[in-house]
Amino acid sequence: MAFDIAVIGAGIVGAACAHALATRGASVAVLDRSLPASGTSSHCEGNLLVSDKGPGPELDLARHSLAMWPTLAREIEDELGQGMPSLEFEPKGGIVVTTTAAGAQPLLDFAGKQRAAGIDARVLTIAEALEREPWLNPECTAAVYYPEDAQIQPTIATEGLLAVAKKHGAQVFGRTEVTGLVRDASGAVTGVETATGTIAAKSVVIAAGPWTGELSQRFGAPVPVAPRRGNVLVTSRMPHRVFHKVYDGDYFGATQSADAALQTAAVIESSQAGTVLIGSSREQVGFDESMRARVLGEMAQKALRVFPFLAEASIMRSYGGFRPYMPDHLPVASDDPRVPGLFFASGHEGAGIGLSVVTAEILAALILGGTPRSALGPIETEPFDLRRPSLASYLKEAA
Repeated sequence: MAFDIAVIGAGIVGAACAHALATRGASVAVLDRSLPASGTSSHCEGNLLVSDKGPGPELDLARHSLAMWPTLAREIEDELGQGMPSLEFEPKGGIVVTTTAAGAQPLLDFAGKQRAAGIDARVLTIAEALEREPWLNPECTAAVYYPEDAQIQPTIATEGLLAVAKKHGAQVFGRTEVTGLVRDASGAVTGVETATGTIAAKSVVIAAGPWTGELSQRFGAPVPVAPRRGNVLVTSRMPHRVFHKVYDGDYFGATQSADAALQTAAVIESSQAGTVLIGSSREQVGFDESMRARVLGEMAQKALRVFPFLAEASIMRSYGGFRPYMPDHLPVASDDPRVPGLFFASGHEGAGIGLSVVTAEILAALILGGTPRSALGPIETEPFDLRRPSLASYLKEAA
């Protein structure tokens, strides 16, 4: 079998790449060692956020992505018809709060920097915050409202992107592990090896989430993507009492920390099914999937500071997943200068759902030509290139 492009990974980033490439007329193979959306994309909350990103390249990328998602979600549902469940795109907005006196001013200062970068960050009085979230802890010390924050159902979004890609000719190979790259005498990619044979491709995109580092090492072109474990608690169904995505100001520090030790913050939101999702945690423990009661307990305690009514809630289940962590906290959307024809789309950590479609826009332009853009205009790609100075000490010559 021969294709223009082979995409390794059928999570939301790989699905978005397949969608962007196939709808532009390329022949695409999507390969995953498991099933679509069975990894990180089904073990997260579906965040589409600007509130958790300081001024800089990732925030700019998030703004482009949020400009793309409403139209794309509607187009996917329209193209697939009534047989496709709703992607549950919900521009519900976010509220960030602090529960300590010491935390209030840093949150307000951070919001001021975001406003200077063009983000709609509205400082609320506690009375105004309680009007929006009546069950919020009235002892909160500061609150900022972000109307641009949104949410989507990540598993359905992944399946929707892949379904449209398949309508445009893409083929999805589940339970197909890629064991190596096929390269010509000059070292350029000509396809991939799998356990069942060779698939020819002019270009190969590695979009394997937290497994990207391991896979790139195996392929002789290492990229420093590592797993960072996160957990989510899910309550039983209850009357709707959380109306936005609400989290405490510690969340930004947890996302930006390079510390391998446990980082937790309260992140709370309702689902359309009536449950409440409670996050979040971050720790570097490799691919260790064991449950740690201490981690879940710390998450629950922090959530109670924000919404005391959750003390009455029953936890129905918890789940954990691995996020693709990069040492400089920026994703990779780039060709590999060491191996002609090899591309990477990974390293988004907890922002992969939101940034998937803009990452795919960059990859499609790199592979097929053109300028990546959203409704906001051209997308700057240099900060997400493998050649960036912050990665120089991590990259080794390809084997």
